[in-house]
Amino acid sequence: MNAYEQKIYQELKTWRRKVLKKSGLFTQISKRTQTKINGMIPERAHRIITESIKNMVKATLIGSNITTKKQQSVGLSLSEKDQLLQEKLTSYRKTAVIEGAGTGAGGFFLGLADFPMLLSIKMKFLFETAAIYGYDTRQYEERLFILHVFQLAFSSEARRKETFYILENWETEKEKLADMDWRVFQQEYRDYIDLIKLLQLVPGFGAIVGAYANHNLLDTLGETAMNAYRMRLLMTQPLDN
Repeated sequence: MNAYEQKIYQELKTWRRKVLKKSGLFTQISKRTQTKINGMIPERAHRIITESIKNMVKATLIGSNITTKKQQSVGLSLSEKDQLLQEKLTSYRKTAVIEGAGTGAGGFFLGLADFPMLLSIKMKFLFETAAIYGYDTRQYEERLFILHVFQLAFSSEARRKETFYILENWETEKEKLADMDWRVFQQEYRDYIDLIKLLQLVPGFGAIVGAYANHNLLDTLGETAMNAYRMRLLMTQPLDN
C-alpha cells in the first residue's frame, strides 16, 4: 500500500465513524414524526408510491447504463481516479444547482418536476462513479451496489448502519440480496428530502432553496459514493505497492 492509499485508508476510518455515529436530537425527532405521518398514509397509497418510484429508478438505471462510458479509468491509479471523480462531481453538482434553481423558481408544478430530474442526475453520477473505479454497470450486482450507495447517502440512522454493513461486506452480503426493498428505498429517500423539497415549492423562495438543497444533496452523494468505492477497492483489489 503506497502513501496515498495509506492516507485514504485513514480517511475511510474517519468516514466510517461519521456514517455510524448517532443522529442528533433534531434528526431523531424528525424521523419519528415522519414515521407517524407514514403510518397515517393508506397502504394502497404506499404501494402506488413504491411502484412509481421503483419504475422511475429502474428507467433511470437503464438510461444511465446506456449513456455511461465504460472503462474510462483503465490504467489510472487510485489518486487519478479520485481526481477524475472530483471533476465529475463538480460538473454534476453544477447541473443539479441549475436544475434546482430553475424548478424552484417555477413554483409548485415545476417544483414537483424536480424530484425525477434530480433523481436522474444522482443516478447518472453514480454510474459514472462506478465506471471511474473500474466496475462494469452492465452486471446486475453492480447496479444493486449503486442502489445501496444511494440508500446509504439518503437514509435514517438505523437504515444507514444496516446499509453500511452490507457495503462493507459486499462480497459476502451480495449473495443474500435478490433485489432492493423498494418500499424501504422510496420511504427513506422521501423522508430524507421531504422538508427541504417542500420549502422549494414556496414561490419566490424556491429558487434559492432548490439550488442550495441540490448542491448539498450532490455533495452528500459524492462523498458517500467516493468512499464506498474506495472502501471496496482497498478491501478487494490489489493496488499499488
